[in-house]
Amino acid sequence: MSDQHYDTLPKTHTTYANIIKSLLPIGDNRKVGKDELPQATYYVDDLHIDQDNLKDYRKICGFADNGKVPITYFAVLSQSLQMNMMVKEPFPFAMLGLVHVDNKVTQYRSIGERETVAMSVTFANLRDHAQGQQFDFVTTVKSQDNVIWEGVSTYLARGKNPDSHANDKSKVRPVTAKPMVDEAGVHTVFEVPEDIGRRYAFVSGDFNLIHLHPLSARAFGFPKAIAHGMWSKAKCLALMDDLPEAYTTEVSFKLPIFLPSEVELIGEPTSKLENVEDNCIFGLYSAKNDKPHLIGVIKLVNEDQS
Repeated sequence: MSDQHYDTLPKTHTTYANIIKSLLPIGDNRKVGKDELPQATYYVDDLHIDQDNLKDYRKICGFADNGKVPITYFAVLSQSLQMNMMVKEPFPFAMLGLVHVDNKVTQYRSIGERETVAMSVTFANLRDHAQGQQFDFVTTVKSQDNVIWEGVSTYLARGKNPDSHANDKSKVRPVTAKPMVDEAGVHTVFEVPEDIGRRYAFVSGDFNLIHLHPLSARAFGFPKAIAHGMWSKAKCLALMDDLPEAYTTEVSFKLPIFLPSEVELIGEPTSKLENVEDNCIFGLYSAKNDKPHLIGVIKLVNEDQS
């Protein structure tokens, strides 16, 4: 196993330098077959949260400055390790062809903004899909020896699949049409500005060209720049009322948000969450044609499940 331990999260400029290097047409003997993922785990043993970055993250996503780490924040921090793993390990897929399709995060308790934690990221669960192959990045955050946060980011590598019937069924309850607004729930319409991709990139470190400018997005087949999926998930959660202390939230990313756009958030009331069997469904839709951008669910978890 090719494990790596870091004192701090890798710097963004170093990470992207490695990404560019990996794209150069030179011989690369690190690649493995597409039937296996690297056996590697990357760690930050003592992670101290950058308070300025956290402040900027709260502001751009709309989270309250309440002394707690937003549930989606560690998913953003883990992306630096994920990108390093894809360029330093024998990763079998082209990074530029990956599509973020699902994201699940769980916090087992509220986490203080000045806590020192340990973070690890590993590859997992390579499987066939009708449009190619999918795999997961699994992130774990610990305080001492206790797991306090977990995340799974699922990516699709598009390509031919000999099993055309293979499919990874959505983990989130499918929604075929925009639901009716529940007066006790959440309903808001808001503008997604043209520059949100560039602004979020500087906060998150995710400078994928599809998010930055229409010209760079067109090079990858998009007519306009699109919003980051993790920004749209975080924005939805920031607009939900009275989120629990310990919960899991999972989304499936559907259609991209072309910038600029007007979108509509519809969510069931979180007050309905009384036990671990209850679900609170929410969705982000185009205000223009009602098509879904993401569908999500919130569930309670017990702290002693960690």
